[in-house]
Amino acid sequence: MSKTGPDNGRRAFTRAALAALALPLVARAQPGGADSPHKALYMFQGADRDAKLAADAKREGEVVMYTSLNLKDSVPLTEAFEKKTGLKVQLWRASSEKVLQRAITEARAGRFACDILETNGPEMEAMYREKLLEEFYSPHFRDLPAAAFPRHRHYVADRFNFFTIGYNTNLVKPEEVPNAYTDLVNPRWAGRVGLEGSDVDWFGAVVKSMGEQKGLAFFRKLAEMKPQIRTGHTLMAELVASGEIPLAATLYNHNVERLTVKGAPIKWKAISPTFGRPNAIGVARRAPHPSAAMVFVDFMLSKEGQTILKERNRVPASLSVDTHLNKFPFQMIDPVITLDENDKWEKVWSELFLKGGKIEKEKD
Repeated sequence: MSKTGPDNGRRAFTRAALAALALPLVARAQPGGADSPHKALYMFQGADRDAKLAADAKREGEVVMYTSLNLKDSVPLTEAFEKKTGLKVQLWRASSEKVLQRAITEARAGRFACDILETNGPEMEAMYREKLLEEFYSPHFRDLPAAAFPRHRHYVADRFNFFTIGYNTNLVKPEEVPNAYTDLVNPRWAGRVGLEGSDVDWFGAVVKSMGEQKGLAFFRKLAEMKPQIRTGHTLMAELVASGEIPLAATLYNHNVERLTVKGAPIKWKAISPTFGRPNAIGVARRAPHPSAAMVFVDFMLSKEGQTILKERNRVPASLSVDTHLNKFPFQMIDPVITLDENDKWEKVWSELFLKGGKIEKEKD
């Protein structure tokens, strides 16, 4: 297995940047027809599906994946896949923005080297809009929640990042733990709540869920509470565990869990509505190894692949894997917030919480 790619910064992704990359491709892309040479294979559901895919994949010999999943988590997955199937994985890892850029740039140049794309939901949605992905079927879809699928079904969530509150159990009494977002503006939390400084998509999702007028009024009250702003969900969780910040409103529950199992005085709680960022997997429309791509997708979504994600302290999308990290009602953040409304929400967020300053993006 080969692997490369720097540990680049988290996506710094705007409509303007996407347009600059993608518009030339839009002009030449054509739906269906010659641009969809593998659709019948991707959607095949016959009784001999698995055997046919395995035989054809063996002839192809390898699968090429572009992913933003860090190497300490992606390598165990690909090694298990190679051991199980005998197929080789060519793995290229970079930030989600870099994955998007490379996929679009190569397609624009007429070079189709990638079979699997696996990264954050908004970037996957952007690749769908640029006609780089194709709809597909896997028997493991039966184990996935409805929230894992976009309406067009050209990619599917294989893991989640859930926004939950996290609190220091030495500093926050059980009866003080918020039960709703509006509890965060109780006077007891003045100066004691943390926010991750780049969670603009969560902000937009919560505002829209409340209704824009009511939602913005809530966040104005929260801003008056002088929350502590930090960059990085892992850092924020560590600050809560250490007691520097008693409670944070936007922690990934899997980051909290990693500290809890080590004995740190920190717990998480899902508040309704709980929003998540999907990390998704899709097959390239012009994949050079289409059967191997489908075998890999099946593995990634299978109980075996999803269990590896769980063991790596990720939140698996599959309900076949027992974990309390996804046992609550949730919904995905609409990618429209990131792709089409980003400027609007960034401006308001910055004015409320950053004194109009630049948003510092979290590191991958």
